[in-house]
Amino acid sequence: MKYDVIVIGGGIAGLTASIYLKRASKNVLLLEESTFGGQIITASSVENYPGFEHISGAELGMIIYNQAKNCGVEIKQEKVLEIDGVDNNFTISTNDNKYECKKVIIATGAKPRRLGLPNEEEYVGKGLSFCATCDGNFFKNRVVAVIGGGNVAIDDAIYLSNIASKVYLIHRRDGFRSEESQLELLKSKENVEFILNANLKEIKGSPMINKIIVDQNGKDIELDVNGVFMCIGRIPNATFDVKVDEQGYIITDDTMETSIKGVYAIGDVRQKEVRQLTTAAADGTIAVSSIIKN
Repeated sequence: MKYDVIVIGGGIAGLTASIYLKRASKNVLLLEESTFGGQIITASSVENYPGFEHISGAELGMIIYNQAKNCGVEIKQEKVLEIDGVDNNFTISTNDNKYECKKVIIATGAKPRRLGLPNEEEYVGKGLSFCATCDGNFFKNRVVAVIGGGNVAIDDAIYLSNIASKVYLIHRRDGFRSEESQLELLKSKENVEFILNANLKEIKGSPMINKIIVDQNGKDIELDVNGVFMCIGRIPNATFDVKVDEQGYIITDDTMETSIKGVYAIGDVRQKEVRQLTTAAADGTIAVSSIIKN
């Protein structure tokens, strides 16, 4: 059987696209290699997605997954290894099967870069976050640390400075890769302290984070913090033969089409400025609109 569209990735972007495709009477297959719902399922609470004042990331992901299932989307848990072919005649190879389709939507997302600390993963959702706009409000009038020195780290620290009582910005160098205007704005914040030439060495607390150890020029510094925001970059899950930028994100046009005609990319895997649940859903909607017109 030849599908109209195969969607690769079962996060919010991929699920949204699948729902829209099915409602447009398209024969669609959704392939996901691991967990449905995407990165958001690790969030203990989501409060910035329209329609839900407060919901866990896992619950939100399950609701959208069930919506896709209930409207008839065919869903399989398989890892996609290769996309081959041309527009209207693609072959998708997975670890188990080969599928044929007319169009492809890549929605494989991106994963936050980790430091590789021994206990890092156990604190995700317990004070360790990778998104200030998603989780910042949970640290109102509390003490947080931001790790990183790029635009995202500086922007997140500015955002958190308006919420938290104190923000430590910890950066491994004494220079920054961020926009100068934003850096100057952050330096003007009275509740922000810069700790430079330093690396996060250890996270402590049970079950929630309450302390970190920072190595600054060979000297250990102990800081009492309630939250840690890791802003050291993301790694896009873009392993297919399409054009990417210098960071590995897939380049698309305004319709979400990639350098290969008939192959689209949506969500966190594509090159864009804002990566939020709402923009992931919007990407899926735009891609499907283009596919339907063509």
